[in-house]
Amino acid sequence: MRRIGAAVLSLGVFLAIWKLATVIGGYPEYILPAPEVVAERGWRAVGSGVLWEHAGVTVLEIVLGFAVGASTAVITGVALGKSVLIERVLSPYIVAAQAVPILALAPLLDIWFGGGLLARVAICALIVFFPIAIATMVGIRSTDPQLVEMLRSLGAGPAQRTRLVEIPSALPVIFGGLRVGVTLAVIGAVVAEWAGASVGLGVLINIANQGLFDTPLMFVALVSLAAIGLAFYGLVVLVERRLIRH
Repeated sequence: MRRIGAAVLSLGVFLAIWKLATVIGGYPEYILPAPEVVAERGWRAVGSGVLWEHAGVTVLEIVLGFAVGASTAVITGVALGKSVLIERVLSPYIVAAQAVPILALAPLLDIWFGGGLLARVAICALIVFFPIAIATMVGIRSTDPQLVEMLRSLGAGPAQRTRLVEIPSALPVIFGGLRVGVTLAVIGAVVAEWAGASVGLGVLINIANQGLFDTPLMFVALVSLAAIGLAFYGLVVLVERRLIRH
């Protein structure tokens, strides 16, 4: 209850500052709309079904992209953490792929994957991959070597040691990467939609900004993205608390 109260209080303060800025600055709606204007525009977007249509596609891209990127990253991170040879072979390519801006890669991936949902999922998965893979590798390597040696002395094979000791020990670090990754998944979905899509919250932002000059609608899309990111982040935290007993 204290956390909920603090969140509500901080939201109230933020809205009050926002409203005060519009009143003192006297900004027109196309520059900085007031909170009640954004709320009214959001209500109309919900009522017309426009917001649901775009938000539903973006949520699907986030879920699929995060699932593909996170699962691939965890498997790769375990391999990197357990094998120095695999790390030496794969690390340069992983770092190089991360160093290239996703905005530069997005049009190319859009061409390769045909410009549909698969392309946007691939872009989202790629931006999610790196932090989770590195977190998993660090977590695997931080396992207490005495526990590993004890299992080895009891006859446990590499797969058993990984399943019984290394992955459970690495879970706190892995979930740290998942927290970062799930927020990056939202960014990846928007970037993918900007690269080439006809529906999605990223597309709605472009339509509101460049086509309709509807700044309140653009704020509605941004608030929706923030809410989606918070919801998925909270879901990851909830799963973490269920699996890890501090």
